[in-house]
Amino acid sequence: MSLSLILDHLNHPFVATTGIAIAAAIFAVVLHRVAVAIVRRMAGDSPYLTALLLKSHHPLQWLLPLLALQTVWAAAPAAYPGLSAWQHGSLLAIIVTTTWLVVNTLVATRDMIVLRYPADRMDNLQERRVQTQATVLMRTLSGVAIFIGISTALMTFPDVRQVGASLLASAGLAGLVVGFAAKPVLGNVIAGLQIALAQPIRIDDVVIVEGEWGRIEAITGTFVVVRIWDQRCLIVPLQWFIEHPFQNWTHTSANIVGAVILWVDYALPLEPLRRELERTCKLAPEWDGKVCVLQVTETSERAMQVRALVSSTDSGRNWDLRCRVREGLIGFLQRDFPQALPRQRAEIVGAKPIEACFNP
Repeated sequence: MSLSLILDHLNHPFVATTGIAIAAAIFAVVLHRVAVAIVRRMAGDSPYLTALLLKSHHPLQWLLPLLALQTVWAAAPAAYPGLSAWQHGSLLAIIVTTTWLVVNTLVATRDMIVLRYPADRMDNLQERRVQTQATVLMRTLSGVAIFIGISTALMTFPDVRQVGASLLASAGLAGLVVGFAAKPVLGNVIAGLQIALAQPIRIDDVVIVEGEWGRIEAITGTFVVVRIWDQRCLIVPLQWFIEHPFQNWTHTSANIVGAVILWVDYALPLEPLRRELERTCKLAPEWDGKVCVLQVTETSERAMQVRALVSSTDSGRNWDLRCRVREGLIGFLQRDFPQALPRQRAEIVGAKPIEACFNP
């Protein structure tokens, strides 16, 4: 093959455009790797930039070459074979990778907020509040980004645009039908925004839901995972927390006061029992040193009800403290005042001697 023939082939629009496209894609890949290396060097030991780089690395690895190819297709001659198909395919790929990048960036933002406000310490009310807002809002925004991405991709097809234009004529009836059909989904989305802003619950809150005691383990876009004390998981829709009452033991503070109830005989002196309660609390590592009170809260014809109030830094510690106090007070009564345990009293009045029953 002569040199002139080779030059003629190289000057052909198909060969020239294809070569430029390949070169542009390779340049974009090299540019991405250089940029990643620079950012990694700049990030150093920063966990925030590392989290952002980790989530955005793979989407950008595809997005930059696709943008370069789309630029080449925009400048390619109209005679290039299958030009419209290449342009449409590149555009769809760009929309998908852009949506992927936006979602990963939102996830990275949530991870950076979690790193900035860790909830692995005792007094973590502020941290749990921020983490809950970040988790719910970022998941909601991720859903919106995915919805916009799918809608944008569908609108690139001319047939879909025509169908959409024809449906606008019947938008009223269709809107009502779709509204009723999507009511649970939209209700959960709105409930998620309410929970993120008003925060009736937060991640790691201690709650009682449907009579079950547990902690908020996760808040997703549609439901809440409550980890029950026996390691079961209670799955509750988001909207349920807006429409139903429930108990939140850590809404304003993790500190909590618990009660230990005992029924004892009226013959029990209260001061020794009160001193034993104080001694037990001082020896208990779960006690926070704030509340340690013994009170008589109820009486009956047989016994009196004694209530011991004890406080702890969180509900888990308070449960262990109440068990420790209950066991200690029962052991004290059994050891020092066994006669003070509840008993049934009865008095027989006017009964005849047994001999009189046989000798009238």
